[in-house]
Amino acid sequence: MFLRTIPNLLHMRHLKLAIRMLIKTPFMSTIAILSLALGIGANAAIFSLFDQILLRPLPVPNADQLVNMSAPGPKPGSQSCSQAGPCEDVFSYQMFRDMERSQTVFTGLAAHVGFGANLTVRGEPTTGHGALVSGSYFPTLQLRPEIGRLLTPDDDDKVGGHFNTVLSYAFWRDKLGARPDVIGQTLEINGNSFTIVGVAQEGFTGTVLGNEAAVFIPLSMRSIVLRSFQGFDDRRSYWAYLFGRLKPGVTSDQAKSAINGIYKPILSDVEAPLQTGMSDNTLKLFKSKSIGLAPGARGQSSIHGEARTPLLLLFGITGVVLLIACANVANLLLARGARRSMEMGVRMALGAGRRQLLTQLLVESVVLSLIGGAVSLFVAKATLSLIGALMPAEAISTLQFSLEPRVILFTGITAIATGLLFGMFPALHSTRSDLITVIRAGAGQIAGGRAASRFRATMVTVQIALSMALLISAGLFLKSLSNVSKVDLGVQVDQVATFGISPIRNGYDSTRSAVLFDRVEQELAAIPGVNGVTSGLVELIGGNSWGTGVHVQGFECGPDIDCGTRYNEIGAQYFSTLGMQLIDGREFTASDRNGATKVAIVNEAFTAKFGLGRNPIGKFMSINGDDSLSIQIIGFARNAAYNSVKDTIPPVTYLPWRQDPAVGEMNFYVKTSLPPEELLRTIPAVLKRIDPNVPVENLKTMPQQIRENVFLDRMITILSAAFAVLATLLAGVGLYGVLAYSVSQRTREIGVRMALGANASGVRALVMRQMSGMMLVGGVVGIVAALALGRAARALLFGLEEFDPIVLALSVMLLAMVAFAAGWIPARRAAQVHPMQALRYD
Repeated sequence: MFLRTIPNLLHMRHLKLAIRMLIKTPFMSTIAILSLALGIGANAAIFSLFDQILLRPLPVPNADQLVNMSAPGPKPGSQSCSQAGPCEDVFSYQMFRDMERSQTVFTGLAAHVGFGANLTVRGEPTTGHGALVSGSYFPTLQLRPEIGRLLTPDDDDKVGGHFNTVLSYAFWRDKLGARPDVIGQTLEINGNSFTIVGVAQEGFTGTVLGNEAAVFIPLSMRSIVLRSFQGFDDRRSYWAYLFGRLKPGVTSDQAKSAINGIYKPILSDVEAPLQTGMSDNTLKLFKSKSIGLAPGARGQSSIHGEARTPLLLLFGITGVVLLIACANVANLLLARGARRSMEMGVRMALGAGRRQLLTQLLVESVVLSLIGGAVSLFVAKATLSLIGALMPAEAISTLQFSLEPRVILFTGITAIATGLLFGMFPALHSTRSDLITVIRAGAGQIAGGRAASRFRATMVTVQIALSMALLISAGLFLKSLSNVSKVDLGVQVDQVATFGISPIRNGYDSTRSAVLFDRVEQELAAIPGVNGVTSGLVELIGGNSWGTGVHVQGFECGPDIDCGTRYNEIGAQYFSTLGMQLIDGREFTASDRNGATKVAIVNEAFTAKFGLGRNPIGKFMSINGDDSLSIQIIGFARNAAYNSVKDTIPPVTYLPWRQDPAVGEMNFYVKTSLPPEELLRTIPAVLKRIDPNVPVENLKTMPQQIRENVFLDRMITILSAAFAVLATLLAGVGLYGVLAYSVSQRTREIGVRMALGANASGVRALVMRQMSGMMLVGGVVGIVAALALGRAARALLFGLEEFDPIVLALSVMLLAMVAFAAGWIPARRAAQVHPMQALRYD
């Protein structure tokens, strides 16, 4: 019904009158349009991200029929999780095949897992994401190929048996020129030649947001593209993500009951006997595990959960900004309506119906908001560009920062809705039934009507409250970001550039890889200005985390005892190059390689967890469940950041990568006396000279890597601060408008007061008291709202609770200054009123 009334509102005659009124009041129209553009534009920008991350389904038929599977509970053995979801969501390959064969409630049950891909296209190496998918993957999604065919169960019926691949449409278009003759050609993926059998439909890049796949290959080829993988037959190796499509008429609860009827017997009869060293309690928990089903329309991605709270928060903040802008426009329309009261009264006296006048006034407000909505697209584009500048490269490649049709539609609907909402009360007030009677009593009374006055004061008070809440929230995020910037990372990397290479993906074995890594270090060290080169398997402050179980001399491990640690395999001079402090012992050198005594360095958190005291040097340990205690601790390091700026530093074991017989990928760190940005241009040329087929990955400076690690904190802080300042300025404009209008309508009263002896300071105080009352009420309400908002955002605040007295005091002072400035100008103008002129004022 609402949509059917819009064409009636936008009748051509009404449109012409509306446009004429906007032209007649250019100043008011400009202020209203800019206010709405800022409010609607900010909302449209955040909606764009909100839609892409939290709302948009996969581009597949009937996506609402898809369900994702999980199996929370103990998973003894090895686990490999990724951005597709937490470790509770992964299954073993054999369990997947068992359920796939036996299930009857899904039209298809599919498995997938991502992998890093080195791709050689026309002789040029590049890197990208790939997806290992079961033969049921595309049939379950009910996708059609753009050209050629998609993978089927026949492509996945034998481990290591089918070198076929399907390309994403984007990869086919961007790298292969969308040539239809690519079908049947070969593409080198991680050093292996795969035959291109098809191209997926446009827009589909996999089912994992954040890991958009360039190529799809059969799941049974995992050991081919990841040579270190040997987990097809191991039921204690968990790494596959599963989803299914419900059969017509089957509910999620029915499917859950049916699939658990298959899963639980396998768990008890086949997998439970394989578990060793498990306590009775843990074994009981293991046997009681059950499969959970969750809606799968949006695919599987940890981004959905991680981004939900920040996006809801930002959406709420931009909604508040829009409310403040609408309150401003409502007050402007109310003031304009008061000046048009005579016009409305005359038209009603001449026979115009109230419905006709209401329609005209609502059309004017809707036209105003539609123009504001059109201008808001520029604001939205600018806001998206700002957000894009704050995000890391991977997020930029995942999301679109353009104004898509859904965003434009959202903008249009928002503009129309706000036009109707903020225009309703002014329209009703300007066409009230007693208008003709009141006109006869005197036009001045109309403008001073109590209802309109209360409405204007209420709107401004609400604006002040909302601005106070946003200012305090922005202040909390600013202080949180300040706390993040003050974290002692335990490293000195301002002059360091970093990158990675993965020669194992190009067919290198571990021996050739180790030789390559040595040569890369030597070539980098020869670059002029370089004064330190080192390497590490796990990216420093890169968000990745590797763990292992350990046995430590003097520490008893057993069932239900946590004997895990984070670990990294590093090169020589790692600590000195990265400015990490050794408390005791020595660093690794190039002589710590295969055949030499096995050695390790541990940090303070490690020694505390495993009871090694103040001097762990000389103690022995072992890793990966081996209890031989064959590794000697030769170094004791100060705690330093591992994979994150904000997380508590975990126990870490550092091992020399030269003693790992299976190393196939590495990250390098190059310290220079020159600006590290200069190295970013030199490093690719050095690597190309060594081996042009091995692409450089994640080339950046370490300061950039640290900024990207906390990009969410920076983005929320900058955006919330910008929106809070915008809201405060809009509230200040609204307060000024109400006070200025009030002064103009009380000119006679002020003149009488001054004629009776009131001085200028008394008149100023009269206006400032009006401002102070609204400020006091709005400020108190805003503080209460900010406390509630702080509790909701507590998880996003670092080193800070939801209440901070300094932030509160500064926010109150800032808003008070804006309110004082907004009130002082009308108060000063009121104090300059001449009594005789005021008495003649009409």
